[in-house]
Order: sequence, then structure tokens, then C-alpha cells
Amino acid sequence: MHTLAVETSCDETALCIYSDQEGPIGDVILSQAKVHFPYGGVVPELSAREHTRNLLPMLDKLLKDTGFDLKRIDFISFTLTPGLILSLVVGASFAKALSYLLKKPLVPVHHLEGHIYSVFLEKPVDYPFIALIVSGGHTDLYLVEGFGKYTFLGGTLDDAVGESYDKTAKLMGLGYPGGPIIDNLAKEGKPIYKLPRPMIEEETLDMSFSGLKTAVRKIVGSGEYSKEDLAASFQRAVMDILEKKSLLAMEKAGVKRLVVVGGVSANSELRERFKELSHKKGFELYIPHIKLSTDNAQMIAYAGMERFKRGIRAPEDINPEPNIPLEAFGKLWS
Repeated sequence: MHTLAVETSCDETALCIYSDQEGPIGDVILSQAKVHFPYGGVVPELSAREHTRNLLPMLDKLLKDTGFDLKRIDFISFTLTPGLILSLVVGASFAKALSYLLKKPLVPVHHLEGHIYSVFLEKPVDYPFIALIVSGGHTDLYLVEGFGKYTFLGGTLDDAVGESYDKTAKLMGLGYPGGPIIDNLAKEGKPIYKLPRPMIEEETLDMSFSGLKTAVRKIVGSGEYSKEDLAASFQRAVMDILEKKSLLAMEKAGVKRLVVVGGVSANSELRERFKELSHKKGFELYIPHIKLSTDNAQMIAYAGMERFKRGIRAPEDINPEPNIPLEAFGKLWS
């Protein structure tokens, strides 16, 4: 079976042709980082405009590069939720138009489910496992007991990790996107600044990052600081929180298997620390390749294929929503 997957949840436009036998046949992705750079963050209206402008040319390129006949696809997978509503509407409209033209069914995919199963594109993971999802819009911990069987354990009460990186980079005048900039800058500095680790000692699996951002603002406001050292200090605080909460989640669930996904999982310190931690604590660790960590259509295609095999289809009049909880998503269709 083959699917065409469409991903437009935020500021990456992505398409993928995927086979359940061969895996990815071809995929294309276009970042909007340069478009949003002057604003220090994603502007929803601009993001939707860029998706509208680029989807058809990208599909044309994908078909030319692969030589694939679009009529061979069995269904169309697309990101329904969560994300920027204007961007989701563009992707859903594109998928619905192709569905009507080709007379192929639609399969809705939850963006976070796509991230969780990005690791399966490289290697299957045994159940159950804890999923730590860290991205620009999400910082969540889930117990995953099977495909579609998700229990929310805890998450950020305010800023997502990726959001805190972007806001911190903006405070420091570093540009956008903040994640890779701070990660690279931190390698040149030392974590000498005393920054808070909100909620790190609490037994809850919830997290908070707004206080950390406020502490950075105070240091920046002083006018005398090292950007390299502050970046290293900020990143160390973030990783301390993620490490502590991930270990606590595994302890509470009685699971020794951790999957770390989402754009922030591309962070070099995160990868190094969690790898060392897995060896030290004796748990299995799975982090996807960097190209699969950020938003992409391969993960939407994989999750879509799993949903299609389970008989899940979307009605023709389906409309995206900005934030359907992952644990409730699988119960919406049968």
C-alpha cells in the first residue's frame, strides 16, 4: 500500500510518498525559517501563506524526482491536529482536494502521534515505553502501551521547551530559530550562571519553563553577561528538568524504555546526556535521526499507514482543530 502524507502543522511544509513494504519512496520538506527570522518567531498568517504558495510546486517536484504515478496511492494522510489553525487548514484543504480528485480516502493523523512513531521509521520499539515529546509547541510525557493507546502523564504548565529556547534567544538578540543557535553557542561557554529549575524537585510530572526565561531576562537586563555562558547555563537548566522528569516518569510507570522525539530532540546536549543516562541507569533509549526529529511528512505517513490498516478513515467534511488531546484522538473515528 502507498500513501501521500501532508504535514503543515507549523512552519515546515512537507510531503512524503510512503510504502508499507518499501518505506519512504520520496519526501520533500521546505523550512520557513528565513521568512520568520525578522520577527523572532513564527507568524501564523505568513506560515499559512507560505504553505499555500509551496504545496503544489513541492508535489510536482516530488512526483518528478520519484517518477511515481500519483494514481497508485491508496489513501492520503494529513496532519489534522494540533498546530497553527491557519496552517492546518491549508494542509487539510490540500489533502481534501487531492482526495476528491483521485477518489481516495483521507486518514487524519495527530501530529504528536507522528512524532512518537518517527523512531519506528528506523527501528521498531517494544511496548510499553515512555514518550518524551519536546518541541516548539509541546513538552509532554506519555505512557505508550500500543498504537493508539496513550496515557498523558504530565507536561509543561506554561512555555514549551522549544518556545523557551526561541524566547531566550530573542531576549539575547541571537535570532531565530533559537534552539540550534543556543545549542551551538552553549558549546563555547560554561554553565556559570545560577538559574532556577522550576518544579524539578516536585513529585509531579508537570514542568514549567517560564520562570527560567524570566531569570534569563534579568541577567540580560543587567547589561553585563557572557552570551556563551548564559546559553550554556540556560541549556543545562533545561536538560536537568527534562532528565529528572523523564526518570520520574519511568519510575512511576514501571517502564525502562524511553523514546525522546520532537524538534528539541535534535539538541546535541540532550542526545549526549540522555545517552549517558541510559547507560548509567540501565534503560533503553530511542531518539530518531536529526532529520526525523523536526517536523516532517515521513512520520505522518507512518502513523497514517498504521491508522489506515486499522480501518480509520476521515469524513469528507472533516475540519482541522488546533489542539485535540492525543489520548482522545483515536476514539474519534472507527
